[in-house]
Amino acid sequence: MANCTAARMFAYNASLCACDPGYYLSNGSCAPMPGGGWEWQVGTVGAPRNRSLYFLAPVLSLDAVRYLTQSQAVLLEAALAALLSWLAFCAAARVAGRDPSGEKRLFRVRFWVSRLDCVFDNSHWTEDQRVLRKRKTELGGTCSVASLILFIGLVTVLLYQAIKRHSIEVHRVKPANAPDLLSFVNDLEFHITTVSSMSCAQAVAPSTIAMGTPGFMDFRVVPLPTLFTYSCKNTSQGPSISLRCNGCRIPPRDHYVSWQFIDLPGQPAAAAGFQFNMTAKQHGDDKHVSFVSGMMNSDGYADDGKLKTFRGRGSNVLKIQLFPQIYNNLGNLRLLQPLVQDFTQGSAFSDVSSLNASLQNPRDGVVNTTLFISYLSDYIVEISKESVVGPVSILASIGGLYAFSVAICLCMMAQCEARIKKLHDEDTRMLTIMSKRRARRNWDKVRKFVMYTWGPSNLDPTDRSGKHSLKGAIDIERVGEMQQSSSSG
Repeated sequence: MANCTAARMFAYNASLCACDPGYYLSNGSCAPMPGGGWEWQVGTVGAPRNRSLYFLAPVLSLDAVRYLTQSQAVLLEAALAALLSWLAFCAAARVAGRDPSGEKRLFRVRFWVSRLDCVFDNSHWTEDQRVLRKRKTELGGTCSVASLILFIGLVTVLLYQAIKRHSIEVHRVKPANAPDLLSFVNDLEFHITTVSSMSCAQAVAPSTIAMGTPGFMDFRVVPLPTLFTYSCKNTSQGPSISLRCNGCRIPPRDHYVSWQFIDLPGQPAAAAGFQFNMTAKQHGDDKHVSFVSGMMNSDGYADDGKLKTFRGRGSNVLKIQLFPQIYNNLGNLRLLQPLVQDFTQGSAFSDVSSLNASLQNPRDGVVNTTLFISYLSDYIVEISKESVVGPVSILASIGGLYAFSVAICLCMMAQCEARIKKLHDEDTRMLTIMSKRRARRNWDKVRKFVMYTWGPSNLDPTDRSGKHSLKGAIDIERVGEMQQSSSSG
């Protein structure tokens, strides 16, 4: 008796071990189908990246922008938060920085905010019959910085959109004729791995390939080497059948290639599923490859959802369609895109008893597989990329965003200055306070200079004898008047 004590394992022929339906023997234990179910990937690799925005590369790393700007909403929220923080800061400084003498630090902050009025210094309220002059006010400085914050935030969002959605892929379908189809010269490779414990020694290699529709006049059976090169390789998941065609001009008809695995002593012909990888590339071009790859088993396709083991004379048919595609944006690159269209399940067993009986039946000792290649010859898909943004459109959009930001802040400033009369002469009052503060600071310097030059007695209005020194007081008053007049001038 066989010692079949591992999980998912049963004995047959009194001396051999086999795995339950849906499992295959691997390294002495029963392993399930890797991945499971119908899973595949379709695409084209090697297409170059769009370079319409590479003029920014010397000053801005696009990869860094992609990493930092993962969401457009985050950028807008950050810009709004910065704008509200700036407006709140300016409002707090204005409320807490009221100081007619100009000594408070917050008053000096308000003054420097007014110096930031670089956008609206010619756009303030002006009285009639008055010469237009530049005015730098606290409100103008607040709105100038606010407009710049809003502008920078919107430009960041614009660059994010330009980097993320810089082009669109356009597909056009046109009817195909014989010259167009004959211009597709591709290198095709079909790799189909039968997931099982079998080996290439059990494979019966195909000798012919059928073309056309059986029963019709275009049906042909030709030797396989006239079109494909056959090879088999043992892998950790089972034997992998490879069919290669270099420089193929496949006529627009169906192709059928069949092979099978047979029983050997101690090695039954049984499979848990199939893994496939089909690629196509233009002959002489190794940079661009169309592909379809994945794996399948009966669990992901059959309606009953039961795990099955493929075994028996019924053929498992994998239907692949080849779609002709022309990439106009890649120098009229012509690729055949393989796609998995259908899978027809062959003979399979879903319970242990029926599988055990099949393993003991020599007539079921085979796994048939057919690759059905269908060539879509009626239409050709033309693919091109159209850039939705470029350097000129980006610069135009930046100009529009700048005008939008300035217009919003200008409207806010005009409304405030029109409704609040106190803001009409705000710059004059602030400059007067700063002028007086500067004159007082200069006057203090003059007093210290006189004190260290002629002595402290000349600065003291009352002499040591208690009498008022009119000469020192008059001199000090004259110097102060001259200093204030020079400062105000």
